[in-house]
Amino acid sequence: MKQIYGNYTKEDFEVWQLLYKRQMGNLPTAASTAYLEGLDHVNFVEEAIPKFEETNDILQVQTGWRLAVVPGIVPDYTFFELMSNKRFPATTWLRKMKELDYLEEPDMFHDVFAHVPLLANQSFVDFLEELSNIGLQYVGNDYAIEILSRVYWFTVEFGLIQEEQGLRIYGAGILSSAGETKFCLSEKPPKHPFDVQTIANTSYRKDVFQDRYFVIDSYEQLYESIPEVKAVLAEMVEKHESKAVVA
Repeated sequence: MKQIYGNYTKEDFEVWQLLYKRQMGNLPTAASTAYLEGLDHVNFVEEAIPKFEETNDILQVQTGWRLAVVPGIVPDYTFFELMSNKRFPATTWLRKMKELDYLEEPDMFHDVFAHVPLLANQSFVDFLEELSNIGLQYVGNDYAIEILSRVYWFTVEFGLIQEEQGLRIYGAGILSSAGETKFCLSEKPPKHPFDVQTIANTSYRKDVFQDRYFVIDSYEQLYESIPEVKAVLAEMVEKHESKAVVA
């Protein structure tokens, strides 16, 4: 599949501009430094929907990653296989004006505006690649994929990072949501130090703001957690399968 730029409508451009402008009113003091630096690297602007070919040329130089066009949510194997080969799955369609604040399925604004800037950060993409390699080993094991999805959810999608200037956002699920951008940094939701074991045992919901967030100290910490992710996952799967045999 390819991005067909000529298919974008006037409404598509208006939606991109509106969402971009709204979030850029929040993110300079809310988003992580690496995200903001990445946003500069990939040259996203309010006036134009990004062209994937141009974005890929930039990412290829920065970290060797590229965007892979997908129609929407893809099967686990496809998702992990793409990212294990440094290809980030991204849709090309944009939400409608009536859907500005909530979508059940991620659109291009989420996939591209929120995710892509951090694909210019080497430690972050190294974490993505290794997490996907783990996922490939467990495709077909629903329990294991659920545990792994929790790690992905509370980091890549809804993670926070502690920086010198304060608590900042790096999770794409937050970066594409004006409401959650403000909510997650408020005093309302609890914030916990990043801990693989705790995250692996924490379920989540997709249809509400998160009721807790996990905070990393650096992207290197994410990458360095991979051996622990493997160990915790293997242990939990073994216990789960043992209980299933006994039952």
